[in-house]
Amino acid sequence: MLKHMLSGGIIAGAVAGAIAAALQFLFVIPLILEAELYESGARVHFGAGSPQSPAGAPPLGDDWARHLMTVGFDVVAYAAFGLILTALMALAARRGVAVTARQGVIWGLAGFCAVQLAPAIGMPPELPGTINAEVVPRQIWWGLTIVSAAAALALFAFGRGVFALVAGAALLLIPQIIGAPHLDTYFGVVPPELSALFAVRSLAVGAVGWAVLGFLAAWLWERGEG
Repeated sequence: MLKHMLSGGIIAGAVAGAIAAALQFLFVIPLILEAELYESGARVHFGAGSPQSPAGAPPLGDDWARHLMTVGFDVVAYAAFGLILTALMALAARRGVAVTARQGVIWGLAGFCAVQLAPAIGMPPELPGTINAEVVPRQIWWGLTIVSAAAALALFAFGRGVFALVAGAALLLIPQIIGAPHLDTYFGVVPPELSALFAVRSLAVGAVGWAVLGFLAAWLWERGEG
């Protein structure tokens, strides 16, 4: 069983990570490369007191080492998430909860909500050139928000009674009420339109990646159990 869990989680994660990386090269990485031009001063926008520079993302270029690192990071990250997701599916199956490929999509989207969407409410994805609060407090808030959101979703899915719903709602709201660490003013040099597009596309790619991960993890789990 353990061998099946490990192989299924890693395979699902590798495939989902490769798909997420491909989508990032199409929709996300060009925005990062364009933002780096503003960060370096090669481009400026009216917010910096200068005329608007020509828009448009630069080509990906030939920095293959950087691109391969992006693909590798995506595959490793999604493989780790795949192992966690498969372990949770196995635990649910032992408690009598049916896990099918269709339900796996819901599992994946739940993972997306916990790991990406909930933290993004307080700390949306940020482009290069964005100045923000110190890293350690932000990391602490980010990690606690993930744990809190995951526990809340578990209560919504498997809890019983009104108390589970109230406790789940409280767990979702508390990190957002506390709020993520932020500076008292703004220092960004990147156009806000570019930042908004980057945040939306990053979350969209994450949602697709997690949905694929959940589907494949559940499908492989179902085949192994059958």
